[in-house]
Amino acid sequence: MVFSSPVFLLIFLPLVLCIYYNPFFKGRTFRNYALLFLSLGFYAWGEPIFVFVMMFSIAVNWFFALLMDQQTDQGKRRLVLLLPIAFDVALIFVFKYMGFAVRTLGILLGRGHWHVQVALPIGISFFTFQIMSYVFDVYYRKAPAQKNILNVGLYISLFPQLIAGPIVRYETVAHEIEHRQETKQDFTVGVTRFVFGLGKKVLLANYVGLIADNIFGLTTDLSVATAWLGIIAYALQIYFDFSGYSDMAIGLGRMFGFHFLENFNFPYIANSVADFWRRWHISLGSWFRDYVYIPMGGNRKGKARWGFNLLTVWMLTGLWHGANWTFVAWGLYYFAFLLFERVTRINRYLGWFSHVYTLLVVLVGWVLFRAEGLGRAARYVGYMMGRGAPGLSDGNFTYYMNNGRWILIAAVLCCLPITRWMRSKWGNAEALAAGKPGAVALYVGRSVMMVVVFVLALMVVVNSTYNPFIYFNF
Repeated sequence: MVFSSPVFLLIFLPLVLCIYYNPFFKGRTFRNYALLFLSLGFYAWGEPIFVFVMMFSIAVNWFFALLMDQQTDQGKRRLVLLLPIAFDVALIFVFKYMGFAVRTLGILLGRGHWHVQVALPIGISFFTFQIMSYVFDVYYRKAPAQKNILNVGLYISLFPQLIAGPIVRYETVAHEIEHRQETKQDFTVGVTRFVFGLGKKVLLANYVGLIADNIFGLTTDLSVATAWLGIIAYALQIYFDFSGYSDMAIGLGRMFGFHFLENFNFPYIANSVADFWRRWHISLGSWFRDYVYIPMGGNRKGKARWGFNLLTVWMLTGLWHGANWTFVAWGLYYFAFLLFERVTRINRYLGWFSHVYTLLVVLVGWVLFRAEGLGRAARYVGYMMGRGAPGLSDGNFTYYMNNGRWILIAAVLCCLPITRWMRSKWGNAEALAAGKPGAVALYVGRSVMMVVVFVLALMVVVNSTYNPFIYFNF
C-alpha cells in the first residue's frame, strides 16, 4: 500500500485517525499499541508473508540489544553487538543480494548464468537499517535499550516511514515513543506537509516520469536533445517521487506526534558533489557516516585509510540501492568525484559554474542509476554527447516538449527554494500576528493552494493507473 493510492487516502488513513484520536481511549499505551498493530496491518497488506520476517527480525534485535545493555564489560558488549548485526546483514543478503551473488559467481566460474529467485520484501533496506540503528544506538549508549518489545516494534514498523524512509534514527525518537505530545499545531503542520508531498508525487513525479519512461523505453537511437530531455525528466521524477514520499512520511509522523528529521534540502541547487549528498537522502548519508565511516576511522588515520573508508562507504551506498552492477558503478562514480573534489578543491575556482558542473555530474550519474545495464548506460551517455545520435533533435523531442513543457517548467521551478524564501520574508509568525499584508496573503495563498493540490491529487489518484514509486523496493 502506497500513500498515493485510493485505499490509503480514502480508507486506511481515515480509519487510523479515527482509532488513534477516538474520544474514549486516549492513553499513550492504547495509542502506541493501536499504531503498532495498524502499522503491521499496513505492511501485511502488501506483504502478508514477509510481515512475519520483519516481526522475527524485530524480536531478534530486541533480545540482543537488551542482552548487550546488561553487559558492563566493553569486550562482551562488542561481542553481543556482532550477533544481531550479523543476523541483519545475513537477512538482507539472502533476500536482496543472494540472486545477484549467485549470478556473478556463475559468470566468474565460467558456468553461465546461475539463477536463484528470491522474492524481495518491500522496504527491507529501510527497516533493516532502522533495526541496526536501534542496536548501534544502544551499543554507543545514545539511548537505553527498550525493555518492552512492542515499543521496539512500533519504532521499526511505524507505517509513515516503514517502506520508504526516511531512515529514522532511534535516538531521535526514543523519547517520543512513550512521551510525545500530540498538538493541534503539529497536526496542522503534518496535514499541510502531507498534502504538498502528495502533490509532488502525483502531480509532478508521475507526469515527468511518463516522459522519462517513454524515452528510456525507445528502441531506436536517440537524438542529443531527446537523450538530455529523458535524463532531466528522470532526475525530476526521482526527486519529486522520493522527496514527495519523504514529505508525506514526515507529515504523517507529525500528525501522530513524531518529529522526523528532514531527508531532502533542495539538492539540485548544490554547488559541489559533496554538497549534493549533504542535501540528497540525508538520512541514508548520515547513517553511513555515523555507523560505518566514522567507526572505520573516517579521515583521522591518514589519506590512504581515508580513501579506503570513502570507497567502502560508496560501494555500500551503491549496493544499498540495488543488486546490480549499475548500482555498484553508480557508487564508484560518486566516490571518484568526491575524491577528485577533496584532492583538487576544484569548486573554489569554478564560481557560479560549480552549480552547472554539479548538475552535469548528477545527471550523468542518474543514467547509471536508471539504465538496465552498463552497456545501455554507456550508449545513453553517448547519445547525450552526440555519439551514435541521429541528430541534435527529432520528432520525439518536439512531441514531448509540446505536450509536457509546462509540467517540466513547473517541476524545475519547484526544485528551487522559492517558497522557503517567501516564508522567511513574509511567513513568520510575528508578521502574521501583526497582520502584515504580505504575511496574510502568503498564509491565505498557501491555504488555498493546499486545498487545490489535494483536490487535484485525489482526482489523479482515483482516475490514473500510472503510479510508480522508484524507491518502493529498496
